[in-house]
Amino acid sequence: MKRLGTLDASWLAVESENTPMHVGNLQIFSLPEGASDTFLRDLVTRMKAARQVEKPWCCKLAFPGHLGRVVAPAWKIDDDIDLDYHVRHSALPKPGGERELGILVSRLHSNHLDFNRPLWECHIIEGLENNRFAMYTKMHHSMIDGISGVRLMQRVLSTDPNETNMLPPWAVRPEQRRASKTDREASLHGAWSQAKEALKLQTDIAPRLWGAMTRLASSARHPEDGLTAPFTGPVSLLNHRVTPQRRLATQHYQLARLRRLAKLAHASMNDIVLYLCGTALRRFLLDQHQLPDTPLTAGIPVNIRPADDQGTGTQISFMIASLATDEGDPLTRLSTIKESTRRAKEHLQKLPKKALTQYTMMLMSPYILQLMSGMGGRMRPVFNVTISNVPGPSRTLYYEGAKLEAMYPVSLIAHGGALNITCLSYDGSLNFGFTGCRDTLPSMQRLAVFTGEALDELEELLLPPAEEAQDITDQVAAKA
Repeated sequence: MKRLGTLDASWLAVESENTPMHVGNLQIFSLPEGASDTFLRDLVTRMKAARQVEKPWCCKLAFPGHLGRVVAPAWKIDDDIDLDYHVRHSALPKPGGERELGILVSRLHSNHLDFNRPLWECHIIEGLENNRFAMYTKMHHSMIDGISGVRLMQRVLSTDPNETNMLPPWAVRPEQRRASKTDREASLHGAWSQAKEALKLQTDIAPRLWGAMTRLASSARHPEDGLTAPFTGPVSLLNHRVTPQRRLATQHYQLARLRRLAKLAHASMNDIVLYLCGTALRRFLLDQHQLPDTPLTAGIPVNIRPADDQGTGTQISFMIASLATDEGDPLTRLSTIKESTRRAKEHLQKLPKKALTQYTMMLMSPYILQLMSGMGGRMRPVFNVTISNVPGPSRTLYYEGAKLEAMYPVSLIAHGGALNITCLSYDGSLNFGFTGCRDTLPSMQRLAVFTGEALDELEELLLPPAEEAQDITDQVAAKA
């Protein structure tokens, strides 16, 4: 058995009837030219025939009951996986448009995983218009985070459109991680050496952690300092109790378009993403007559996984930044977001990398305690909304000759945070996945529309008039 890390185990501990803690990935493919009528049926049959199941797909909880998940969370290998249960074939009602796909995936994402089995499902969905199909895969967050999830799925795909007889995701052997300096022989001397190093590490990082928490406490008392602290966002429409049913909305934009605006605004890509989300949320809450006087804050996951680490599990830290939703002027809003993220990055960079896991647990422990105690959604949130930007593959990819057209992240929400916005880049585009509570956030799909309007508005403000006119001409020509 393998015990779970603290952060991984926390996702199991906060699982409840209303808050399933799994994340998903929605991939949309176009069928290969000349594909037979039974292409997808044959594909599913081949996928189920691959009896070899690799980690983490073959791992299940050693003690699946609630007490076991909280007190002694550990993985064990399942040697008898029922792929007929885990792999499912569905079809959309005609016409199989984006709306019908969104409704089906929302329903699938609302269903809990079976804790007596490995914590994943894969759904092949046929009937999508324009000769397309979808693959929706979900896995518990205790097994995977956004970065490792993208890497896991990317290893399955190919850059060769002619490659066939490809393995399904669960049959692809994980890449071997390079041995680290901390990999030691299981001996008394090795154990003593590791214990001394661990003690020295705690001694070294304790003052840095104390300094980081002191800065956050000071910024809470003096918000004019620019560093956004936990619990400083208002209680908004996003921050109440949630029910089990989820809703998914998607949107995508060309990366070149966003990068051009980032360059003109002397901002980062993440700043532009936060601006689009903050502006869309401002418009959404104004329409509901529920825009708070103080700005919403965003919790932004930051990857702390080494570039060569192909493992799974959760390896993230968090920044908190203002979305400046109280600012009516768009350029002032963007400037405020830029300054807030700059201060958040500086704050995080003052910590050594070895201290980031401890810092994350200290930062997130109030949030986890809220959920475990039943106080989530009943008191001021740690932050108002989670917004993350996950880098994905930059080249066009294929599976069994089917071209991957788009990838959308489908994330989790919890009490006190009824909305999650995750972006995933792929092949020159940035794909937004809005995951929300069906009951707490009515008409959530408008957020996707409002990000587009925010992007158009920012272009009007930043692009030189001649370039803007050329863009309009290009768009008209493209439609013609």
